[in-house]
Amino acid sequence: MTVDAPRRPLAARLLVPSAAVLWGLHFALLAPALALILATLYDASTADIGWAIAIYNAGGFLASILIPAWADRSRSYLQVLLLAAVLTIALAGVLAAISSLAWATAALVVLGGPASLGTTMLFAHLRDDGASTSAIVDTRAIISAAWMAGPPLATAIIGWAGGRGILAALVVIAAANIVTTVLMLRTRRPAGEEAPAPTRSPHALPPGSRLATVVIIGAFVLFQATNATAMTFMTLYVTQTVGLTVVWAGVALGVAAALEVPALMIVGRLGDRIPHLTLVAVGALCAAVYYLGLMLVTEPVLLLALQLPNAIGFAAISGIGLALFQDLIPGAGMSTGLFMNARRVGAILSGPIIAAGALPLLGQRGIFGICAVLTLLGLALIPLAKRFARAPEPEPAS
Repeated sequence: MTVDAPRRPLAARLLVPSAAVLWGLHFALLAPALALILATLYDASTADIGWAIAIYNAGGFLASILIPAWADRSRSYLQVLLLAAVLTIALAGVLAAISSLAWATAALVVLGGPASLGTTMLFAHLRDDGASTSAIVDTRAIISAAWMAGPPLATAIIGWAGGRGILAALVVIAAANIVTTVLMLRTRRPAGEEAPAPTRSPHALPPGSRLATVVIIGAFVLFQATNATAMTFMTLYVTQTVGLTVVWAGVALGVAAALEVPALMIVGRLGDRIPHLTLVAVGALCAAVYYLGLMLVTEPVLLLALQLPNAIGFAAISGIGLALFQDLIPGAGMSTGLFMNARRVGAILSGPIIAAGALPLLGQRGIFGICAVLTLLGLALIPLAKRFARAPEPEPAS
């Protein structure tokens, strides 16, 4: 007869969801407002803003490789989470105090890069703490819900207090993050108690399947590139090609965001019973249907109906995909960081995909045709990864 482990008090169980809400708001405020902050506080031109944000993202890319690797060695995910909140306050203070774009860009790299690891370390902590697939994906759903409230809140703050108002709001959120992280540190297991190894899903690829892992990472770069393309280009496409008002683009994005949360929660529970790669493949197929459907859109009804396969595809790729990476790649921090970087690389690739719409033979509808082809290519890589995982690893030469 086995004895169940005692459940944590309710207050302790609410700490992770609270941190997810706060970090979701953090990025939902900063992401849409960063360009405006650079323009209003430092009189940056469009080209200046583009370069500053590119350099900032490059710094975040490096930080999400180096710092999680260090955190894996000591399993100090909550300590790095605390550092990210502290650096957010430092970043906001520096950006509010200086007047030079060059120094602002440097601050974004030095302080903003590590500060951008909040959600990465939160998911790494969950993985290290033995959370199930459904718990990890539920936390991802909470962050998506926070993103629904973030942009309207950001525009309200900007309208009331300008760019420095956003910086002040980030300080308040970071202070709350410090409190929740300190409480999570205090409610951890006793120092003398050995931390259990993270649980491994029975549906994951076999350990050591390096080639299969590389193939899966490549597939997710393609998935994230097409998702970033659709999100970035939706408003322009709806108004210029479909011929609808900009309101319909906002409605479509709002419907997609509203459907993402229940889709994530449902697919997370399925992930505890169904192989992760199977769910990702279903999600990729739904995403391809979405892109092909966008090529045919001429009226609002189909545009809104397509948000259902869009939400399913997003939930499987962004939710189950995170759990899949954590099962495939050693180290809770490194695996989560690589998953986040697949999104960053995909966002970079979305630029050439959108630019292809200027070609006469493609046009703007052709952009989503490219997205469908790349998504199906990523889908084809999944059975290839399974084949590589089953193949015996070559023996080292004596």
